[in-house]
Amino acid sequence: MSPEERAREFDAADPLGPYRDRFTLPEGVIYLDGNSLGALPKATPAAMARVVEQEWGAGLIRSWNGPDFGGAGWFDAASRIGGKIAPLIGAAPHEVIACDSTSVNLFKLIAAALAMRPGRKVILSEPRNFPTDLYMIAGLERQGLAERRLAERERLVEALDDDVALLMLTHVHYKSGALHDMAALTRAAHEAGALVLWDLSHSTGAMPVDLTGAGADFAVGCGYKYLCGGPGAPAFAFVAERHHPALDQPLTGWFGHAAPFAFSDNYAPAPGVEQLMCGTSPVLGLAALEVGVDLIAEIGVGRLYAKSQALSEFFLECLMALEVDLELVSPPKSNARGSQLSFRHPDAYAICQALIARGVIGDFRDPDVLRLGFAPAYVGFADIAAAARNLAEVLASGEWQRAEFSQRAAVT
Repeated sequence: MSPEERAREFDAADPLGPYRDRFTLPEGVIYLDGNSLGALPKATPAAMARVVEQEWGAGLIRSWNGPDFGGAGWFDAASRIGGKIAPLIGAAPHEVIACDSTSVNLFKLIAAALAMRPGRKVILSEPRNFPTDLYMIAGLERQGLAERRLAERERLVEALDDDVALLMLTHVHYKSGALHDMAALTRAAHEAGALVLWDLSHSTGAMPVDLTGAGADFAVGCGYKYLCGGPGAPAFAFVAERHHPALDQPLTGWFGHAAPFAFSDNYAPAPGVEQLMCGTSPVLGLAALEVGVDLIAEIGVGRLYAKSQALSEFFLECLMALEVDLELVSPPKSNARGSQLSFRHPDAYAICQALIARGVIGDFRDPDVLRLGFAPAYVGFADIAAAARNLAEVLASGEWQRAEFSQRAAVT
């Protein structure tokens, strides 16, 4: 049986297949970059039009208040959407807030962790972590508040000592897709007296996460990948309830005040995770994010992860059947990686561009990684078979060697 025939059988039996019609996908495009930017839910434009035309256009400033005051509840949107994200990451609703960007939330929580561990300045992470995570440490280091320490993942536990205030890691590595053992590393950090901050940007909405079960202290994540909140969607932040009394973040903006409309000259932090808010909530971005979060929650993270594992395994089987020889960067076992496969090739960028020209959209990560994401809410097995065949043809024909495919764009 050919890969295409097997794919038709798999798609016919796929309980998540009907959800594909809930997303806008261009004709003739196989989209394998949902781990960078999720596809557009069909319900999003109408939801945003309602916010723009009715809530903003007709409600005007009244829309900040809730229905009891004739409004649309804008003021509570960050908490409401954070509460909807919470079950996707194994947290309680009052422990999660949707606000700012991942980078800004990282800065706030790194600084908060340092304040909770006086006498310790070391932030431990791994080399080749996502750059913004490391850059946020560097910003605090330049102020003399932190000291960056990097250790390879197999040496992280032994790098934990009495100087480490915070262990900060990405749960699913952005480039390789390799998965950290959240519970084991959190436990090791706590035994060393350190706190732990998990970046869930490549996990949330793609695979089950249990922050509470792992005993995690803090977490952040973005809204524009598997949550399908749109480009630049608001991010989210998690703080375990046991840390709420001691939470002290440095960006003391007015929306994080206990009573922002008291307009006091002196800052008084809001209780709990609401303190992590800073400037005025981006209402349009939150409206789009809420649609994506609702849809992913409806499908169910457990079902999504099971399908993504099946999709990635099928892709590898297709490559084998087509005799494609590429170095796999991702862990070979599906339960050790997120919803992606990454391959190494010295001309990975040009290969990626050749695939895009054929309508197979993946992405490239410097210096030599071709990365293909499997967002199972809208990717099917027929997509996988066709993508594998296109990749085999691009490699066999040398099509990627055309000059235009080596021209670097600003975003890769």
